[in-house]
Amino acid sequence: MSELHKFVFEGLPVRGMLVRLTDAWQEILRRHRDAGGYPAAVTELLGEMTAAATLMQANIKFNGALVMQIMGDGPVKLAVAEVQPDLSLRSTASVVGEVAEDAPLSHMVNVNNQGRCAITLDPKDRLPGQQPYQGVVPLFGDRREKLEKLSEVIEHYMLQSEQLDTRLVLAADDKIAAGLLIQRLPLQGEGNLAGQSTARDEDQIGVNEDYNRIAILASSLKREELLTLDADTILRRLFWEENLRRFDPLTGESGPRFACTCSRERVSSMLRGLGRDEVESILAEQGQVEVGCEFCGAQYRFDPVDAAQVFLQPSQQAPASDQKH
Repeated sequence: MSELHKFVFEGLPVRGMLVRLTDAWQEILRRHRDAGGYPAAVTELLGEMTAAATLMQANIKFNGALVMQIMGDGPVKLAVAEVQPDLSLRSTASVVGEVAEDAPLSHMVNVNNQGRCAITLDPKDRLPGQQPYQGVVPLFGDRREKLEKLSEVIEHYMLQSEQLDTRLVLAADDKIAAGLLIQRLPLQGEGNLAGQSTARDEDQIGVNEDYNRIAILASSLKREELLTLDADTILRRLFWEENLRRFDPLTGESGPRFACTCSRERVSSMLRGLGRDEVESILAEQGQVEVGCEFCGAQYRFDPVDAAQVFLQPSQQAPASDQKH
């Protein structure tokens, strides 16, 4: 069962989270397998993205969807992981062309250093005129060297957006997607877990010795260990000398799980966005409009009568049968 573990280091301005996606990740892959599945390198990238997005959503406690997108000029045109506030999640990737089994990040999405990673926070209940917040970082470092690990990209994003040091270890295969996040908290104000005043220079990026020590310990975690060891074993091996306070793990209905937010109503809204002329053109050519969800594989079909109702006012619409397959 998929699980999320949260913990803090007593008396220190450092917190952490460990996520292990098992059934949720396998369900995502199962739904894409019918369409041909993904090459091993894409499976690893998308799994790492899904684990990272889950950690970020749980970290910021945002009342809305967190959407992580990686786009570029390689064979992986777009990869998306989306996590809702209740930790329900979904992910998908668009692949055009061949991907080597051991292809690094740069070969998949950043061939000419044009790749980007975007993090979008889409509020659940938007106010009139309110737009989602989006932050974008390139897939290269400060010296324009190509980044080969997704964890480095996310750490760069967190440093830019939150001004907080973050250490991230990610791993995924066709059975599990997992991640460990360690983050330095502000020493000043409410974020001061020690409950005491601390010199200002300790609150600067890269300076805090406690965070640096714990980040080094986290970095020693190997991919194979993250994929094969349970959470208790990982945390005990890494931080056995630290005073760790753990919270109840989130599992089952309160933890990470696969769920798709697609619906007939959302597809109808998309068709209205296309416009009546475009929809009628599709009907004339194909006899019906068929839209498939790229995340879960559900198919939504609209015959001419269904399509006509899409453009009626709500009060004029008749109840439609669910044609989701």
